[in-house]
Amino acid sequence: MILLQKIIKKCKYSDFPYLECFIIGTTVAVSFACLMALSRATDIVHNGMQTSTIVWILFVSFFLSVAIAILSVMAGIGGGIIFTPVMLAFTDINSLLVRGTGIIVAMSSGAVSAGIFTKKGLSNYRLNLVMILCLGLGAFLGAELAIHTAIGTGVMGEGALRLALGCILLALVIFFLSGGKKMTSPKVEHVDKLTRFLKLEGRYYEEGEKEIRNYKVKRAPLGMVLLFLIGILGGFFGMGGGWAITPALNIGMGLPLRVAAASSNVILGVGGSMSVWPYIFAGAVIPLFTLPWLAGQVVGGFIGAHALTRVKVDFVRIILIGVMVFTSFTLVTKGLEMLGFIREIPAFVQVILFILIMLGAAMIAFRERRRNNG
Repeated sequence: MILLQKIIKKCKYSDFPYLECFIIGTTVAVSFACLMALSRATDIVHNGMQTSTIVWILFVSFFLSVAIAILSVMAGIGGGIIFTPVMLAFTDINSLLVRGTGIIVAMSSGAVSAGIFTKKGLSNYRLNLVMILCLGLGAFLGAELAIHTAIGTGVMGEGALRLALGCILLALVIFFLSGGKKMTSPKVEHVDKLTRFLKLEGRYYEEGEKEIRNYKVKRAPLGMVLLFLIGILGGFFGMGGGWAITPALNIGMGLPLRVAAASSNVILGVGGSMSVWPYIFAGAVIPLFTLPWLAGQVVGGFIGAHALTRVKVDFVRIILIGVMVFTSFTLVTKGLEMLGFIREIPAFVQVILFILIMLGAAMIAFRERRRNNG
């Protein structure tokens, strides 16, 4: 009780959600302690797997989710783009189950920060309403396509999915390495009729310069089409679309980068929820499997947002790109193996390749750091 009172008192003088983290952490610790006690009391075998083994899988899933959330928040991308490829590359879990959980992971990582951005006035409320509808409709359609495509495709369909996802992930690596053209404060000179009719312009408070900035928005039709297409892609592959929404709003519609990034989290957190329902109705969302990942995203999202101000983001970004390169290789080779084109890659070859890729990523990160310091 005394500890709780100290935490509540500290929350009054801090922007960091200590109370929420304390409640979530305590709940998770108590839940896993109860599950471990229950598994020891009744260690029943379910389809060849003991109850204690299931508990440990849930325990590891939670901490993996925390790590994914921390990396994704600090790198500025959604958690789904890491979770879904990694799970499909390194496990044999059914792709629909992975993609359904991936949607929830991507949605929750955006929803964690949505309230903060909305409270600070960084997200454009009117624009969010329009883009949430476009993203949600596309995500729902993409999820429906995923369900219908998965029915009857068997091993060939699973292999083709992993191969396609590996190629997409490799394209994203190239996009991230090129820097992904972004403009901090784009100049909007001409506003089309639809954008003017929707009144999407706004203003936000720039904390760095302690001033309120007004901004205009352009090309609303282009933004609506792009968000719809991003929704289809995210709903089908279960990756969300945080990596693509920010450039679409920033470059395509002329939003300031800070507003585009904040609005991206709100749009993904709310609009992505529409794509969950087809997976739920298809039985591809299992609460026991999903909840540890969901809880980990919440905890990791808070930690990542807090660490973002202290950690060198460029270093994290390069390491994350290295992980994505290795995951892309594993996805492509596993897809080709399931399609019967190649044999299984030996485990020691994958370990050596992983070490080489991560060493290369670390060297690039240190070189970039020295260049920036110099």
